[in-house]
Amino acid sequence: MENTYNPLFMQRAIELSEIAYKSGKGLPIGCVIVRDGTVIGEGHNEIFIRKNPTAHGEMVAIEDACRKLNDLQLEGCDIYTTLEPCPMCFGAIYWSKLKNVYFANSREEASYAGFDDSFIFDQLHLKGSKQRIPMHHVKNEIAFKVLENWKSENLPASQPWTNNSNDKN
Repeated sequence: MENTYNPLFMQRAIELSEIAYKSGKGLPIGCVIVRDGTVIGEGHNEIFIRKNPTAHGEMVAIEDACRKLNDLQLEGCDIYTTLEPCPMCFGAIYWSKLKNVYFANSREEASYAGFDDSFIFDQLHLKGSKQRIPMHHVKNEIAFKVLENWKSENLPASQPWTNNSNDKN
């Protein structure tokens, strides 16, 4: 995969990270999404102003870009973020099918500043019932029937990666 890094886009992400914390809206994390050398989405952490723990810079920027493109997928786009993505943002990056991720600060550097997501990464490797917040599968035939009905209509799932995708090994 080609490297399309442009330091000007990271500089904009850094500017957004400063806006986030200096305005009191969120933590110092900024993000820019670029397609073909043009910014198509941007955002910064807004967890405080939105009272929403999912309002991370990457999530805000992905939402902005998807809205502007009127599409769930951001194929061919690069994301510039000031912090290595947390597990939630990592998932959103894959769901939106971004091309490249460029981050300025590693998770180790983030931990130094007090942003430590390592416990979530660790929890993902545990069986649901052993996690700090236990996950319980409660089988329900009616809920499964809804899945069966949906499947029978042959609607696309918008899965970003399928077994037929060109995955890197």
